[in-house]
Amino acid sequence: MNFGLFVFSYQSFIEKLSYFPLRTDMLGMMISKSIQSIKRNVATWLREGISPQRLALSLALGFAIGCIPVLGVTTAICVVVALGLRLNFPVIQAANWAAAPLQIVLIVPFVRLGGRLFTFGSGRVVEIGSLLHSSPLALISHVGSMVGQALLAWLLISIPVVALMTAMLTTLLRLVPSIAQAESGD
Repeated sequence: MNFGLFVFSYQSFIEKLSYFPLRTDMLGMMISKSIQSIKRNVATWLREGISPQRLALSLALGFAIGCIPVLGVTTAICVVVALGLRLNFPVIQAANWAAAPLQIVLIVPFVRLGGRLFTFGSGRVVEIGSLLHSSPLALISHVGSMVGQALLAWLLISIPVVALMTAMLTTLLRLVPSIAQAESGD
């Protein structure tokens, strides 16, 4: 008995659906227009900053920003840098995402290097066990100090790395014929 009711409901639903053929056509047209618009925008984004120097700078900055020892901020920083310096947005993001595994691996070395180079506060090494038994304010203060030291170490390392990567990538990208032709337009 319930099966008959289900079949009847299904048939009436299909009949009602057949009255609206224009809706599916309109939806298809809207999707098609959206896809065409996305293709145009992507093509425009890929042509931005195509000279070897700007492309190399986009790659180098994206890679360096992708290695920042603070999780969750790299994409936003890349957006700001790409818009501020008018760099190639897809390229800087691709380099950022390619560096994501290195970001996690380099957190501890940046914290250690920052701790050796810069000392804030007492300058003494605190063990994690004793830190967990201290007050929440002391924990936040110590972790904030470690993050600051790691960021300063990253900044100290990233400036020469970006300069070196930009110079090397510019030389390599000039060997690509389609990119070398765009150099005269920049």
